Amino acid sequence: QVQLVESGGGLVQPGGSLRLSCAASGSIFVLNTMGWYRKAPGKEREWVAAITSGGRENYADSVKGRFTISRDNGKFTVSLPMASLKPEDTAAYYCHARVMADGYHRYMDYWGEGTLVTVSS
Repeated sequence: QVQLVESGGGLVQPGGSLRLSCAASGSIFVLNTMGWYRKAPGKEREWVAAITSGGRENYADSVKGRFTISRDNGKFTVSLPMASLKPEDTAAYYCHARVMADGYHRYMDYWGEGTLVTVSS
């Protein structure tokens, strides 16, 4: 079994910064693409950023230039430093990973339980 645990959420003022982290653990054989999604109250889930196993980064237009995604393949972690935060960034942020678990022969998607980010003055 594979688990993803997010951390780093909290309350921050507009224009401030926050860093989210996600750690993957369990029966991991191959850890492929990892990324972040978010969901605000009353809105559908929104893709935020992703990074491949080779380090290629992709971002949603809404966060491009403000957020950064990185990973440590040795530690099975992915982080999301966020800068110039706006009230519209307020949401629950979820870590995602595509994993080939030990004993399986195909990739499957795993999700964390989320960490809350509130941007308010």
